[in-house]
Amino acid sequence: MVRAANYGEVLHMEFYYVPGATPLDPDEAVGLVPIHITTQADLNAWEQVNIALGSRWAARQKKRDLLDEGFIRELHRQMFNKTWQWAGTFRCSNKNIGVDWTQVAVKLRNLLDNTKYHINHNVFEADEIAVQFHHQLVWIHAFPNGNGRHARLMADLLATRLGRPKLTWGGGEATITEVGVLRDQYLTALRAADQGHYKDLIVFARS
Repeated sequence: MVRAANYGEVLHMEFYYVPGATPLDPDEAVGLVPIHITTQADLNAWEQVNIALGSRWAARQKKRDLLDEGFIRELHRQMFNKTWQWAGTFRCSNKNIGVDWTQVAVKLRNLLDNTKYHINHNVFEADEIAVQFHHQLVWIHAFPNGNGRHARLMADLLATRLGRPKLTWGGGEATITEVGVLRDQYLTALRAADQGHYKDLIVFARS
């Protein structure tokens, strides 16, 4: 079972980019590690530090197999372990986007196997492989939160492992997470990718 993609709602949930003084919703605070955080702005800042630590950890994993479930989960844990108690743990409920939660492990295994096949048989160019992987990982939506940021970092790692520069995503994470033209372009490209048309998403990822 696949949930209909509503990327606007998902990105709002995922990035918490609302006015900084907004108190945390009690449901959103479940599993929060730093108990002193009370506003969305504080959470944004804390998560950015955690993600930076995760990115530095990932940069050191030069001999690890990126296309391995263990790595997928560990990267998410490294990105969010100082923020969420469930970091690195697959979700146990359905969201407004993503496969049925009971199918997460199966769909992820299929994605990893298919991506390895694409690489080994040169089915697509490196950028398309990385961007398709990003899109499919977002579509699976393996974790309770942080899926977009995790999927973009995975795509960056995959692109560089395939000999390409790191993807730029319209100029960086801030341009995607903030409401505006660039975010709209990203969402539109994701919706086109849902229909199997990856050109716009590849262009955006390299813009």
